[in-house]
Amino acid sequence: MPHSNIDPRTRTRAKRLRRELTKAETAMWSMLRDLRPLGARFRRETPIGPYIADFAWLSARIVVEVDGDSHETDHGRKHDQRRDTFMRSQGFTILRFDNLQVLDGPDYVFITIEQHVSPFLHMEPAP
Repeated sequence: MPHSNIDPRTRTRAKRLRRELTKAETAMWSMLRDLRPLGARFRRETPIGPYIADFAWLSARIVVEVDGDSHETDHGRKHDQRRDTFMRSQGFTILRFDNLQVLDGPDYVFITIEQHVSPFLHMEPAP
């Protein structure tokens, strides 16, 4: 009996996406890892129900999305809206950034994320 309600195809796709991060996703992962000493535990390409979050801190219920060009189409926007509605119904806060924001304005992106996750952080790094 499966120990998870995640469809095996979704899980397999998430594993593939973890191996194929875009340049912007790699930069975001680096930013999120900088929060690890303060207690942040983000995961890459994490299945949540039928969807895959680019980055998720499950216990804090925070999802960070890095959007490329495919999100700017009608189909992409509708998919994002369905996914966001589902994730919000599961108690998640979604932070969404496009590739250019991550690559060209990392300070803004980091500060925005830090503001949202600060209630969950230990402000002094663990020894």
